[in-house]
Formats: sequence, C-alpha cells, structure tokens
Amino acid sequence: MLVTLAEVEAIKKNLKQVIEENTALRLENDKLRERLGEVEKTSSAKSQHHGRENLQRIYNDGFHICTYSYGQRRENDEECMFCDELLFRE
Repeated sequence: MLVTLAEVEAIKKNLKQVIEENTALRLENDKLRERLGEVEKTSSAKSQHHGRENLQRIYNDGFHICTYSYGQRRENDEECMFCDELLFRE
C-alpha cells in the first residue's frame, strides 16, 4: 500500500481547501449569529412596545390591567395606582 508523492500532494491540497472553506464558514456563521442577536433585540423591543400599547388601550377603555383587579371595570374611570405602575414601569 504505497502512496505516491503525487497522491500525498493531492491530499494536502484537498485538506488545505477544506480548512479554508471551514474557516470561511465559521466567520460567516459568527456574523450571522451577531446579526440574529441584533434582530432578536429589535423584535423583542417592538413586541414589548406592542404589548404595552394593548394594555394602555384596555386601561383607556375603562378596565383594570393590574393583577389585583384585572378585567374589572374602573368605577368612574378613576385612576388605579397599580395599573399606572404597570403602564409606566421602565
């Protein structure tokens, strides 16, 4: 089972190509992970904003959004400090 010098050179050349491709794919993968992280942060912030808008709409319609009285009508549209805390929480 003798391997000729030409075969060894071909194997080395093939190995070099595979290593270069692997390196390029790792770099691309890292860039895609970074981009995905940015997109997830943006979509998460949008989702929170959308949820807060929904709560604000329910509250403006005259209902409690706090855990103590959720879904109950606010009498005379009086302010509820628990609901306000939820709406204006940072």
